[in-house]
Amino acid sequence: MTTAETEIRDRLTALIDPNTETDFVSSKSLKKIVIDGNTAIIEIELGYPAKSQIERIQKLVTDALASLPNLDIETRVTQRIVAHAAQHSMKLLPSVKNIIAVASGKGGVGKSTTAVNLALALAAEGAMVGMLDADIYGPSLPMMLGVSGRPQSQDGEMLEPLEQYGMQIMSIGFMIDIDTPMIWRGPLVTQALDQLLRQTKWRALDYLVIDMPPGTGDIQLTLTQRVPVTGALIVTTPQDIALIDARKGYKMFEKVNVPVVGIVENMSVHICSNCGHAERIFGEGGAVKMSEDYKVPVLGALPLTRSIREEADSGCPTVIAAPDSPITSMYKEIARKTAIAISKKAIDFSSKFPNIVVQNT
Repeated sequence: MTTAETEIRDRLTALIDPNTETDFVSSKSLKKIVIDGNTAIIEIELGYPAKSQIERIQKLVTDALASLPNLDIETRVTQRIVAHAAQHSMKLLPSVKNIIAVASGKGGVGKSTTAVNLALALAAEGAMVGMLDADIYGPSLPMMLGVSGRPQSQDGEMLEPLEQYGMQIMSIGFMIDIDTPMIWRGPLVTQALDQLLRQTKWRALDYLVIDMPPGTGDIQLTLTQRVPVTGALIVTTPQDIALIDARKGYKMFEKVNVPVVGIVENMSVHICSNCGHAERIFGEGGAVKMSEDYKVPVLGALPLTRSIREEADSGCPTVIAAPDSPITSMYKEIARKTAIAISKKAIDFSSKFPNIVVQNT
């Protein structure tokens, strides 16, 4: 290693990625240093979707190396999402690298709205994303994403996911009339969800976001035991009654060894559209207290605003309807923190191992 390469590596060892809060060397983001005459080419590979962050990282690295004598710095930043291990080393789904379960202990806390905008934010940041609507009794993705139609099958076995806003989507809502109530018992629901998950022809997904049914009953527990989940997200409001159930949701994932990567506090504060007065209608500090008790980070606190509800109801969620808004920035930050937490988990190598067959000869 040349003196220049050593100096570059030393400087990048001291330089912190503001998103991961880890230096570029120990995080293995630094992939290559190439000295070509008077030009130093620095290749940085981020392990999380970061389309909106690439220019920022390029400038950060270039500025840190700008004072090196007799060298012009060229920084190249790319991103690569890899598969990470699921609970109990469960085999991952074909063509799906990571599964994120978005859950809540109870209904009415904005879980589905959060899940949809999280998935759209991941896609906006450059990831290949799919969504599975696991709420058989109350499927909401068709309405929230403004998509309808019947899934088709090219081979008579696997269903083709519908697509909207650059995402692949599957929901029982595509297969039933909007007014038809689902009166199935638990085993039928679990079987239906398993089929939707495994008989959908997902294509090269970095993340599959599952909008879990609310609650912590048999259906939710069975799902977490059968589905290879990389990480879970708990959505709650600051209200005490919601937090009681959110804690139960955390404990459910703990029992089946699914890591909870963070908590999202929804409806954190209401800001009056007329006078701008901020009021914490549902209380405050609940998610922070839960975070301290379980050592799980709060990934974001979203406001209670009419626009989020109206945009979801119209089939054009906030991340799509208002891509440059402060609320979309919040969703993107939550998505980025979620992806970074997953990127720090163990990499899945199960697909790398050959199948060994022992035969008598």
